[in-house]
Amino acid sequence: MFGLMQKQSLLISHLIEFAERHHGDGEVVSRRVEGDIHRYTWADVARRSRQVANTLDAAKLAFSDRVATLAWNGYRHLELYFGVSGSGRVLHTINPRLHPDQIAWIANHAEDQVLCFDMTFLPIIQAIHSKCNTIQQWVAMCDGDKLPADTGIPNLVSYEAWIGKQSSDYQWPSFDENSASSMCYTSGTTGNPKAALYSHRSTILHAYAAALPDVMGISARDAILPVVPMFHVNAWGIPYSAALTGAKLVFPGSGMDGKSIYELIEGEGVTYAAGVPTVWQMLLTHMKSNGLKFSSLNRTVIGGSACPPAMIQTFMDDYGVEVLHAWGMTELSPLGTLCTLKNKHLKLSEPEQMKIRLKQGRAIFGVDMKIVDDAGKDLPHDGKAYGDLLVKGPWVVAEYFKGEGGSPLVKDSHGVEWFPTGDVATIDTDGYMQITDRSKDVIKSGGEWISSIDIENIAVAHPSVLMAACIGVKHPKWDERPIVAVVKKPDAHVSREELLGFYEGKTAKWQIPDDVVFVDSIPIGATGKMLKTKLREQLKDYVLPNL
Repeated sequence: MFGLMQKQSLLISHLIEFAERHHGDGEVVSRRVEGDIHRYTWADVARRSRQVANTLDAAKLAFSDRVATLAWNGYRHLELYFGVSGSGRVLHTINPRLHPDQIAWIANHAEDQVLCFDMTFLPIIQAIHSKCNTIQQWVAMCDGDKLPADTGIPNLVSYEAWIGKQSSDYQWPSFDENSASSMCYTSGTTGNPKAALYSHRSTILHAYAAALPDVMGISARDAILPVVPMFHVNAWGIPYSAALTGAKLVFPGSGMDGKSIYELIEGEGVTYAAGVPTVWQMLLTHMKSNGLKFSSLNRTVIGGSACPPAMIQTFMDDYGVEVLHAWGMTELSPLGTLCTLKNKHLKLSEPEQMKIRLKQGRAIFGVDMKIVDDAGKDLPHDGKAYGDLLVKGPWVVAEYFKGEGGSPLVKDSHGVEWFPTGDVATIDTDGYMQITDRSKDVIKSGGEWISSIDIENIAVAHPSVLMAACIGVKHPKWDERPIVAVVKKPDAHVSREELLGFYEGKTAKWQIPDDVVFVDSIPIGATGKMLKTKLREQLKDYVLPNL
């Protein structure tokens, strides 16, 4: 016997229809590339999204054809989120921080038909347009009068001219909820990147889950600043959850520096922000040097890479902002865990609560996870055993676009398929997961594992350290020993001996790094993560002292 409920597919077009009908006057504010502030409403987003859909129909793009973006966080990008996917095409967000040759490769691999770009990225488009074999239409995301006269790009049109002649009347089509909605390529640290292809169903389920109180807790009372880029796993799904709940959205455009972000937070009454640690470090540095405080911000989601304990402490103690530590991957749409306290933790002391907050958090309903040893055997969730982290769920990839790399899934002893994350983690009895390292970054010294993340977190807790990255260096007796590469804060002074002494009492003696290497900068990848592969290359001639 089946239930007697109405049958309706879970489609992204339903989100924008709901937003228009039930909170159409909610604000969407954008700092434009041109520098000014643009304001309109969710009803305006819906209206212009329908114009986008009509434009794609007029261009005779087929169902599931790809429409690419090379753009910052802004209102036009938001319209493409709904207009492209809602009409049955696939939104393909490209990371503009990648090398131009890689961008061209990705566009060809995805077989993009249209590419919409912010004018900031015009030089990239000029460099790659002749190499992109499938793109039929180039769209500059600007007003008609801002389009340069001679760009050398054939068939270039301004976004406003592109959609402006189309009607805002449109009937969103109905189709299978498992149809592809958007795609995002992995950062591809080795070889060519692979694409995660999200469905309407997976995106809607993810949006529901992200909005839950113990996850992102997004509501109509929030003004949200997604500093995490819209080209990075759909801004962690925030645009979809905001449409679902009626939250005010505030987009930073290209202004990712500490001063610009702070001014936008204060000017728009932002209550909630989301981004990676490198961005928040710039914000905190700006605020401290200028003696600033927040008047509205009360919480922030930090993910992308492990958040240093010192950053969590600074946000909470100095500025009264709750930090929600999160973990996810492109292959997970991206949310896997988020760290919020349980009722039984509320009476704990601040230091005891902090021990919990430093973990990546509990699995979100819809994501199951476990840890296994090298033989694939399940390990206990006791907070002590650490092993390879496996996940599964309705918004976790089953395979990559075009089958690149073959099936990424592994089977357990019961024949159940799981996605191997490449992370090494522990899971405690309350379900809190903590990443101890990437499997490729963990340091194996004398048969024991040393967490590079722990070493880095201690280093950045020193008042003179801006950034730190720990890598393993070959050792004739211990196989590997850790060293830490350190970027000092401007005008700060700290010696090798002082920093090594700072580790005393904070970790086991055998886990203390063998050396400190001071560097001008640490390589940062396209998604804001430290590139240890490049750091190892830079330090390939390094030899441990006293060998």
